[in-house]
Parts: sequence; C-alpha cells; structure tokens
Amino acid sequence: MASTSDGDRPWQSYHTVFTNAKAGMDGVDKEKVQKTVYEMSKGSKYFENEQRKEAFIKQKIENLRAQCAQITANDISYFQTIADKKMSELEASRDLSKIWLHSDMDAFYASVETLVDPSLNGKPLAVGSMSMICTANYEARKFGVRAAMPGFIARKLCPELIFVPPDFKKYTFFSELTRKVFQKYDPHFIATSLDEAYINVTEICNERGISGGEVAEELRNTIYEETGLTCSVGVAPNRLLAKVCSDINKPNGQFVLPNDRRAVMTFISSLPIRKIGGIGKVTESMLREVLGISTCEEMVHKSAHICALFSHSSSDFFLSVGLGLGKTDTPQFKMRKSISSERTFSATEDESLLYQKLDEIAETLSNDMHKEGLSGRTLTLKLKTASFEVRTRAVSLQKYINSKQDILSHASKLFKAELPLSLRLMGRKICLTPRQLLNLVLGTNGGFISL
Repeated sequence: MASTSDGDRPWQSYHTVFTNAKAGMDGVDKEKVQKTVYEMSKGSKYFENEQRKEAFIKQKIENLRAQCAQITANDISYFQTIADKKMSELEASRDLSKIWLHSDMDAFYASVETLVDPSLNGKPLAVGSMSMICTANYEARKFGVRAAMPGFIARKLCPELIFVPPDFKKYTFFSELTRKVFQKYDPHFIATSLDEAYINVTEICNERGISGGEVAEELRNTIYEETGLTCSVGVAPNRLLAKVCSDINKPNGQFVLPNDRRAVMTFISSLPIRKIGGIGKVTESMLREVLGISTCEEMVHKSAHICALFSHSSSDFFLSVGLGLGKTDTPQFKMRKSISSERTFSATEDESLLYQKLDEIAETLSNDMHKEGLSGRTLTLKLKTASFEVRTRAVSLQKYINSKQDILSHASKLFKAELPLSLRLMGRKICLTPRQLLNLVLGTNGGFISL
C-alpha cells in the first residue's frame, strides 16, 4: 500500500479485489472506486490485513528480483535450452480437434432474484448484506459494485443499491435446470460451480455438421427458454481458452475462438495474464514487476527466465499459457475427497451467536452428507477472525460420523479452545474415507460426481 509520489493521492496505489475490473465494469471511474475503497477501509482490520498481504507480496518480489539479478548469461543459455525443449514438447501435444464451450450465467444470483421479483428489474441490486456481497447485477456494477465487496462500501459507491439476502435453495433449483440443458449436449459436462460449466460439443458438432458457434447460440437460447435467465458462452479448442472467451461478450453474448493455431496465437498475443485462471494477484505482480510480463505471449519471450526462477510445474503451466494450450480431455469423474460448509457474517464476539452459527453449519453439513450417503473421520474447523486471520483446527476421530449431533459436539470442543475471539467467518469440513471414495467412483453411492 505504499503511497504514490503524490502523497495527497495514496489511494492510487491501493489495489484490492474490489478495484479489479469485472464484466460490466468497463466504464467505471476506477480512481473514484479506489479512493472510496481506500477511504472507507483505512484504519480497519481489513485494511491492516491488506497491508500485511501487500508487505508479503513485496517481499516475494524482492526475493525473486534478487534471484533474477544473479542469473548469468551462461545460465540464460542453459535455461533457454530447457525452455525450448519444454515448448517443443508442449507444442507437439497441441490438440485442435476438440470444441469446448464454457457457459457462465450472467450475474446469476442477482438475475434469479430479479426473475422471481420483476419489481427489481433495472435497479442496482446486490445479493448479500452490508457486511458482504455475493454478487451484483450489471446496473450496480456501473458504479463499481462487485462480488466480495463489503456492502457498506458498495452502498457508498451506489446510494440507491438494493440488498437481497442470498437464497441458495433457489439458486440450486435454477442451476439444476441449466444442467439438464448441458446434459443434452454433453452427458459428461464439467460443472465448476452453480453458474459455470464446461461442455465438450465436439461430438454434437460432428454429428450435426454445425459449428461451435451455432451450438453456443442454440444452448444459450435453450437455457433462456428453460429458465428465463441469460448466460454468456466462450467457444475454443480447450477449456482454458473457452473460459477466457466466455467473459468477452458478457452479458448474454458469446465469443468464438477458431480451432486454428494462428488464431490462437494472435488471441494470446495481447491477452493480459490476469485473465487466465490460476494467475492471481501475487503471481501477476511477480511476473510483471520482476520480468516485465503483462501478456500471455510474453511468457514465451521470457521462457528462459521463467524456467530459471520457477518450479517445473509452474514453468510448464506458464509456458502452456504462452502457447495458448489447455486441457482438452473429458475426465470420467473427479473424486470428492471432502465435503464442507461455511458462513460469512458481520464480525462478532457474541458467543451465543457464534454457537448458533456453529449449529447451523453442523446441520447443513450433516444434511449434505446424508444426501450423498457419506461419513468421515477427520473434522476440520475453519475460523476467520475480525482481523482477517484464518485459523484451521482439526481432529481425527475414533469412529466415522455424519450426524448433526456428532459434528456439533466435536466442532464445539475445537471452537471452545479458541475462545474468546471475534469472528467473521466459520466453516467446517469432513474428509471422506477411502472406501467412500471408491464407492463414489464405482457409482454405489449415487453414481459419478460431476464437479
């Protein structure tokens, strides 16, 4: 959070998730948002936590710069040979035969609320509370309001903002309707959340002799007919690029990246690295400030340095991004290793209220486990304090549990040992047993899990 050279404008260097552009925020006055977030956060526990994180990032960057300064010309030659070999192998694996769609519902929670209550149509709306926002509609985003933003800051940016409490039963219902549509195009579609999914339409395109773009338009129309909601779709040769493409023409639009290497490389040449899933704030800062990398194509230009400074897995990922490569296979299943539930709320040290939250989470977790016929023996309690410190406490039990009473009993013991404290988030997770994982794979506990 270091001040700029102009000491009267310290907010210009204050970058948080709240100030990152999201679909629908292109015309937002970013400086106004930064200033508002800065002024309303200053002195808060959140602000102090952001300062700690910023100091951590700066230290990582300085350490990487020090390593970079020690790289010799001989080192560069050596690592360039390694990078060239890696890129040659990666290029040989390029698959342009598949057509992937990434479907992303538009401001999903907010759109569901507007569909259910048409009086909200056209008004700036946020699903959440003055404490925290889950999502905001496009009318609200014009003011800089976005998901993961505290509601009191959002209200300052948009005084007319309407808050609606989240209703996940409602969102799950509409999510299931969209998944029935996906199922028609790809029985093995990959749902990554209630409002996003990857659909392999290669077979449909070949069978019907139509393009990925035509399938995308048909799918979008069908979802609207079935749900009354709109979605945006990206079409590309792999999942990594399809996800990027789905964000280009939001809301209610689509973007098609042809299955052609030249088209892919042209697309990648100016694509900001932050657009790629897996590259967050810390990684973006390190790549930009140490190596001057801001676009995906620049990964290839700095391939020797990337191989010299990062681990094998990280450098493989970065070079894959630089070549526009992503996964094209369809996983048959993804084993679920745990099941969890958590709640975010206004910071409080009221023990009775905290125990009430503990009770609610235990009930949700137990219901979810019974629904899937699951039990577990390792219970983990997650706590986020008022100062944004995250604590996790775990216990391994003598027997397998899935009842609310058992979950609450053991979680309460873990929680009691942490008192007194002020919390803003509480969550619990239970690890599944190897036998249950096998049952899930074999389909004896309700079939394959599509995640």
